[in-house]
Amino acid sequence: MSASSSNLSSALIAYQRIEHSFDSAFGAGLNPWRHLGALGFLFFWIVALTGLYLYVVLDTSVDGVYRSINWLSREQWYLGGVLRSLHRYAADAFLLVTLLHLLREFLLGRYTGFRHFSWLTGVPLLWFIYISGVVGVWLRWDQLAQFSAATTAEWLDWLPVFATPLIRNYLSANAVSDRLFSLFAFVHIGVPLLLIFGLWFHIQRISRAEVFPPTALSAGSLLALLALSLALPVTSQAPADLSLVPGLLPLDWFYLFWQPLMFATSAGVVWALVIGGSLLLFVLPVLPHAAAAPIAEVHPDNCNGCRRCFEDCPYAAIVMVPHPSGIAGRQLAQVIPDLCASCGICAGACPSSTPFRSTAELVTGIDMPQMPIGALRQDVERGLAQLEGRNGIVVFGCDQGASLSRLVGEDLARFSLICTGMLPPSFVEYALRGGAAGVLVTGCREGGCAFRLGNRWTEERLAGLREPHLRARPSRKALRIAWADRGEEAELADVVEDMRQALAAERLQNTEPIADATADTIVSPARTTAHG
Repeated sequence: MSASSSNLSSALIAYQRIEHSFDSAFGAGLNPWRHLGALGFLFFWIVALTGLYLYVVLDTSVDGVYRSINWLSREQWYLGGVLRSLHRYAADAFLLVTLLHLLREFLLGRYTGFRHFSWLTGVPLLWFIYISGVVGVWLRWDQLAQFSAATTAEWLDWLPVFATPLIRNYLSANAVSDRLFSLFAFVHIGVPLLLIFGLWFHIQRISRAEVFPPTALSAGSLLALLALSLALPVTSQAPADLSLVPGLLPLDWFYLFWQPLMFATSAGVVWALVIGGSLLLFVLPVLPHAAAAPIAEVHPDNCNGCRRCFEDCPYAAIVMVPHPSGIAGRQLAQVIPDLCASCGICAGACPSSTPFRSTAELVTGIDMPQMPIGALRQDVERGLAQLEGRNGIVVFGCDQGASLSRLVGEDLARFSLICTGMLPPSFVEYALRGGAAGVLVTGCREGGCAFRLGNRWTEERLAGLREPHLRARPSRKALRIAWADRGEEAELADVVEDMRQALAAERLQNTEPIADATADTIVSPARTTAHG
């Protein structure tokens, strides 16, 4: 392993520890780290809605722009002042969660292959956010705004593209006109309109994209911003005066952090960092990476056009087309290669992916060539033969979550899938009817599925809330679901041991392993709930 790969792995492990600690505090469902993109949407709309009121009272004249903004904080603090502060803090939060979202996706390696479109369309959004935020600072037209506008003009003047230097607009009071602030207002409103389009484009290849966080998290975030607005209201500094050179100023480290760097180095250095950083972000998806996995394959003779794979695909990689048989109204699933995540969730959704089919070779309507359902049935049958008479447990896991190789015991038959969502629910019943005393289904932590919806669809299918579902409902002791990330193998082993003891106690009580009851769901290795 190279030094860079080792450092990246260490950073990922450190990040996962942070994320898991928030799971303990908030629960996986309300963990803000798992909803960074959705929080970005929330903060953007707070900025947009509060900005509507601020624009109504904004006077874009030279003499009125500072006065109209300052009036909100001084004379109308109870409404305008709070909205101004909320507008500003929401803008800071929007930028912060966007940067954290980018960092999280990078650490998780989610910028290559089928994800390259979302990555590449997300990079320009950073420019839109910064441009709109910096121009928003200028609209205050206080001394900090004067410093920032003049500094930005000097930075842009480094490029040999302007007929006259932009800094001339800030050398004297006579150089500043009403048209300048009309331009600022136009940019401050126009760029967010481009941002809306960019955000829409950014999620086009994601089905069921989360554009708002859970209600409790949204309410908590809004209340936190309101509390901050009331405790530390945003106010303007002294009005801009182009006849004076501003002295010491409290800097805005969210949007203007790069401007002191320009004076510490040079405009050319800042341009090199900005252009180099942007190019690096754009180039990341096309750098050499591991070979792409084979995509899902559709077998027309076994596809009845039920649309379940189409509904369950996390990345809108499946479309329905007329069936080649020519039967009126019958459809066929078709995979879009560039969008396919090779996760196998579609195979788990296919009604023909059942091991109970009496065919020598099990061929499904849609399948993964590197791990076909027919091969999984054969593996399970071999595993059940080895468990005969051992009161054994069949474990279905995924390659993205806790490693099953760390689970030991002759009473275990382990099967790691591409994603837990690839598991057809009928395999649970098949294992139990084939002699297994219990089945454990595991995968990435709740809300942390590497393919977004694998955990969710698995739970809903096993609970009978989504097709395909179990025909017979296993007992609470016979079926468990334990979500555990890579690195949590010890916690998963504890779940296995607890399951062994429960099954042993059930055997002593001579209870049936298959009964009309519900299955336990262990949302994380430390917490257990039951489907009701």
